Amino acid sequence: MAQFPLAPVSSTTAAVLLSNFVLFVWATVDDSSTVILHPPHDGSNRHTMFLPLFPSPSSSSFSGDGKSRRRLHTSDAPSPNARMALHDDLLFDGYFTTSLWIGSPPQKFALIVDTGSTVTYVPCSTCQRCGNHQDPKFNPYLSSTYQPVKCNAGCSSCANDTLQQCLYERKYAELSTSSGVLGEDVISFGNLGQVSPQRSIFGCENMETGDLFTQHADGIMGLGRGDPSIVDQLVDKGVIRDSFSLCYGGMDTGGGAMVLGGISPPSGMVYAYSDPARSPYYNIKLRGLHVAGKRLDLNPSVFDGRLGTILDSGTTYAFLPEAAFLAFKDAIMKELHNVKQINGPDPGYNDICFSGAKSDDGSQLLRTFPTVDMVFGKGQKLSLTPENYLFPHSMVEGAYCLGIFQNGKDATTLLGGILFRNTLVMYDREHNTIGFWKTNCSDLWGRLDASTGDMSPASSASNNNSPRSSSDVGSGRFISLQLIALGIILFLLSNHYVFCV
Repeated sequence: MAQFPLAPVSSTTAAVLLSNFVLFVWATVDDSSTVILHPPHDGSNRHTMFLPLFPSPSSSSFSGDGKSRRRLHTSDAPSPNARMALHDDLLFDGYFTTSLWIGSPPQKFALIVDTGSTVTYVPCSTCQRCGNHQDPKFNPYLSSTYQPVKCNAGCSSCANDTLQQCLYERKYAELSTSSGVLGEDVISFGNLGQVSPQRSIFGCENMETGDLFTQHADGIMGLGRGDPSIVDQLVDKGVIRDSFSLCYGGMDTGGGAMVLGGISPPSGMVYAYSDPARSPYYNIKLRGLHVAGKRLDLNPSVFDGRLGTILDSGTTYAFLPEAAFLAFKDAIMKELHNVKQINGPDPGYNDICFSGAKSDDGSQLLRTFPTVDMVFGKGQKLSLTPENYLFPHSMVEGAYCLGIFQNGKDATTLLGGILFRNTLVMYDREHNTIGFWKTNCSDLWGRLDASTGDMSPASSASNNNSPRSSSDVGSGRFISLQLIALGIILFLLSNHYVFCV
C-alpha cells in the first residue's frame, strides 16, 4: 500500500471522483463508423443453405483428453456478451452474415451465421479449389499468433505431412462441401460488446464445392452444439454464459443483430423446450399450427418425425412434413380473397404465388394474408405475420410467394430463417430452452434495453463493429482522454489528496 500525506478530501471521496471520471471517459468514447457489407446483385432470388447431412459428434473432440469441458455459470449476475451486427438479406442472398477478425494483425471475414454447423471456417491462402469471395483468403503466415492444431485423439483424420495437422470435413444437404485443416488463432468479435479477442479453433479451407464455392460470403460461423463451435469454445473458457441470440431483420430492411452470451430476457418472450438428446441440432417441441386463429387438424406427432422440429439459421425457408404442409397450404388458400394465384419466378420450382395483394411492400400484408400461430409443448403461442412465411416475387411487382414448402418425403420439420424475421431468438443452452420475442431487429439494442432495463455500457456503445485487439486501447481520441485522466490524477496528487492503492 502506498501512503501519501493527509489531505482535505478522504480517500473514499477521491476514489469516487476518480471512478466517476473513468466512467465519463468510457462514456465519451465514440467509434461512430459502421462497417456494412454490400453483396453483389446477380438477379437471382433462390439461394438456400441447408444444415449438414452428417452431424458432428456432440462430445468434446479437440481437447485431446476426451473429457467434457463444459462450464455453466451458476450466478444470475450479468455476464459479458459480444453484440454483433448481421448483414445481407435472407431471401436475396439466402443467408445473413456477421464479421469476424482472425489473427494478429486481424484479417476480416464475412461469415454466414449457421446454427446447423459446428465448425467455423474461412478459405486458406493456400487453397487452390476455393471460390472468389468477399474478402481475401486467410493467410496464416501473416499472423504472429496462428498455430496449427496438431493431430490428437479427438481428430477425425490427420494430414500426412510434416505438420501432422488435424483435418475437418463438412458435407451439406444441397451437396456442397468444405474441407481443410484446423488451426488456432486470436478471433475478434467487434466492439459492440464486452468480449475481448479470444484464442479459438477454426477451419482453414483447402477445398470447397457447390454453393460454398460460388457464394459471396467468405465462409461459415458454426453456432451448433458441440466442439469446435465458437459458442462452445467461449463457454468452455468461462468467457460467456451458455447462450446466444439471433435477430433477423424484416422483409424490407434485412440485416439484424446477434449476441454471443447471455442477455436479460425481455418481457413477453415465448419459450419452447429444447431437448439436446433429441438430435444434435437445436430442436423444439412444436405441437400445432393455427391459421387465422383456426387450429389445423393435425396430430402433434406429425412434427416429431425423424429429427423432430429443428431450427436452422443456415436454411433460408421452412420445410414441413407432407401432411402438415398440405393442411397449411389449404388453410392459407381459404383465407385469401381478391388475389390471383400465379406461377413462381423460377420454373424449376413449383412455388405457390399470388398477385393482387393490397400492399407494395411487406408492411401492409396483413390486409390480405392471415396470421399464423406456432403452438409449442405447453400451449405457448408464437404469432407470425405474413413477412414470416412469404417472400416477394422477383418478376411480378406486388406479388408474393409462400416461403414454406413440403420437405419431400422427409418427416423432419425444418424451420429456416424466414420464419423468424423481426424475431429475437434466444438459444438458452444452459436451461435447454429457446425463447422468441417479436421485435424490430433493426433497432434491437434500444428495444431490448428498454424492455429489460439493461443500462450496461454495451447498451450505449457505438455502432462501430471493427475489432479492438487486446493491445489496442482504441482511437487517438481515447488516448487523449487517458492523458487527461492522468493529468487530473497528477493534479490531485500535487495538491496532497489521498489515494489508497
